[in-house]
Amino acid sequence: MTNMTLAIPEELHNLMKEHSDIKWSEVARKALWEHAKRQEQLKLMDRLLAKSKLTEKDALRTGREVNAAIARRHGLNA
Repeated sequence: MTNMTLAIPEELHNLMKEHSDIKWSEVARKALWEHAKRQEQLKLMDRLLAKSKLTEKDALRTGREVNAAIARRHGLNA
């Protein structure tokens, strides 16, 4: 496994010292993985949408329709 050194604000460092029972390297590792996964998901979405003919207006209309359907399903009609 490769090591990495980070610069963090003093306030965060103090907080981390107060909670030395937490495995901060594991917290950082998980956060980095989650961020990397989101980036991969965004790349996939970009590839899927690259050939889309859907306009922004169409997407907004569809989003409103989906939101309304979800609200009806859960009895949240306004």
